[in-house]
Amino acid sequence: MAKYDKADIERRMNGAVESLKGDLSGLRTGRANTSLLDPVVVEVYGAMMPLNQVATVSAPEPRMLSVQVWDKSNLIAVEKGIAKANLGLNPMIDGQTLRLPMPDLTEERRKDLAKLAGQYAEQAKIAIRNVRRDGMEALKEDEKKKEISEDDRKRSEDEVQKLTDKYVGEAEQAAQAKEKEILTQ
Repeated sequence: MAKYDKADIERRMNGAVESLKGDLSGLRTGRANTSLLDPVVVEVYGAMMPLNQVATVSAPEPRMLSVQVWDKSNLIAVEKGIAKANLGLNPMIDGQTLRLPMPDLTEERRKDLAKLAGQYAEQAKIAIRNVRRDGMEALKEDEKKKEISEDDRKRSEDEVQKLTDKYVGEAEQAAQAKEKEILTQ
């Protein structure tokens, strides 16, 4: 049976780009974004739980996040969890809600974040190239086993290369857009 599966290669390359977009959405710009709090875990009921399982996160203003805690007894635990996450946010308690004003980013911090976005993009491109390598190796194996002809292998290798170029381009576009957003806030 042939090892080469174009759909699997495309799915894995798309997964690398989607993972990059998720990583980039977690980078803080000057604007409030609810995904900024996705990595926050809170110790409640004797277990570590993601913040989104104990509270509702919203962005009522462009430079403010609001965390509505469902159980008032968890308010302090949620505050500690946000502080431990090292996001540079200072929660302010307001009844059963935590308000998180977004501090201004310094020019140096903006450059660091833009550099980090570039590093994320490079990791995604490496992942895409690794998928390409796997696809090329599978095609060579299939040709060795006489499951496909040399012409089929070359045609499929061109397809794999086109997919690689497409997804590397998408990764670069996503990173450039994020860098521009970070640097121009």
